[in-house]
Amino acid sequence: MKRYGLSAKERVKSKKDFDKIFSSGKMLYSSSKLIKAVYIVEKEGENKGVRIAVAVSKRLGIAVWRNRIKRLIKESYRLNKEILLDICSKKNILLKIVFSPNFLNEKDNKNIMLIDLMPSVVDLMIKLRSIL
Repeated sequence: MKRYGLSAKERVKSKKDFDKIFSSGKMLYSSSKLIKAVYIVEKEGENKGVRIAVAVSKRLGIAVWRNRIKRLIKESYRLNKEILLDICSKKNILLKIVFSPNFLNEKDNKNIMLIDLMPSVVDLMIKLRSIL
């Protein structure tokens, strides 16, 4: 894995994985309540590391805004992913996370920037690290 890359192997893509995460996963909120994360830890298997996805509901805004939110959350994770990667590789676990906006919508946040979202994503990652 590249240090600052986000390859296809590092993403949650299958419907089966999404269903498993949303049905039996635990929810965690950032301190600012802007972003929430639903996660699941898998200990069995040869895979280890972190897999992520970003889910944004259609009712939060138009497609351009939703796609921007997804890009910004993925970029925030990509730049800070060592926070979780080292502990997952040490403990030999696979962590699957789905990030979602909690109190964000297009109506209230037209021009959202990376600097607005990155502290919330990093806060969630630090909370997840302490839980693991």
